[in-house]
Amino acid sequence: MRAAPRPAPVGAGLLGEGGREEVVPLAEETFRSGFVGVVGRPNVGKSTLVNALVGRKVAIVSEKPQTTRNRILGVLNGPGYQMVFLDTPGMIEPRCELDQYMVKIARGTVADVDVVLLVVDGTERPGPAERALVASFPRKGVAAVLAVNKVDLLGPAETARALESYGELYAFRRTVPVSALLGTNLDELRQAVYDCLPPGPRYYPEGMVTDQPDHFYVAEIVREKILELVREEVPYAVAVVVEEITSRPNGMLYIRAYVFCERAGQRGILVGQNARVLKTAGTRARQELEQYFGKRIYLDLWVKVRRDWRDDPSTLQQLGYRFK
Repeated sequence: MRAAPRPAPVGAGLLGEGGREEVVPLAEETFRSGFVGVVGRPNVGKSTLVNALVGRKVAIVSEKPQTTRNRILGVLNGPGYQMVFLDTPGMIEPRCELDQYMVKIARGTVADVDVVLLVVDGTERPGPAERALVASFPRKGVAAVLAVNKVDLLGPAETARALESYGELYAFRRTVPVSALLGTNLDELRQAVYDCLPPGPRYYPEGMVTDQPDHFYVAEIVREKILELVREEVPYAVAVVVEEITSRPNGMLYIRAYVFCERAGQRGILVGQNARVLKTAGTRARQELEQYFGKRIYLDLWVKVRRDWRDDPSTLQQLGYRFK
């Protein structure tokens, strides 16, 4: 499974991102570019880090593990370079067909990028997930950078111990302590990734930050808001499909989306008493999407039960999880 099809390069010319110049090219005439696979176990802050590196929200975030289910692409353009970050699902022990899909995405990404960015939680010790990911690195010797995240929760001595323990897993080109939440050492991390990039073309044009279609992005935002409100097994049983995005004559954008779950009891939780949960999630999603689209939105949400959809390959494909 390829992590991402490589698009045809676009025309020459440097792309800037808000005048950012923290990455120093080695030579002005050499343009560097490449795909950077962002991997790690669940809940280490991969999506938060990708959003921070790109400078814009391209991936939803949540305190719930396994929030990211697909490969999420984020493009960072700078003077003399283009970094294409591929956020991936956390590495887990598969328990259902959906888990198998997510693991394939993560492993396929490691096998098919120019740089691997392994993100770890500095407050935890190295575990089987990190060792499995490192073992999956291509034997030819992939360029790898280690980001030890959440150092805002550590003191200097604890940070040093985390850097040492995780650094022993692999011959990383660079090891950088970061806080994705606070933005600590992000410039240093960008420079570390840049140093690993090969000379190459620009794959995506100026102004393009992600390749996500509107239907996918809307579905992810709705799911993010639901995850903020529900607990226990419900977050893992939720999928969102956007059926319609239509501009109305009054300038409003009409969006109809279906929230799928696996049990009738889960449906009751998602709707909530007097539809409180669904209304709250819808309001939060609508407010964020209005900023994204720059216009008023009518968000029409419906909840449906589709039993055991996480273990049904045909249903998974209907819901947008492609197994190719």
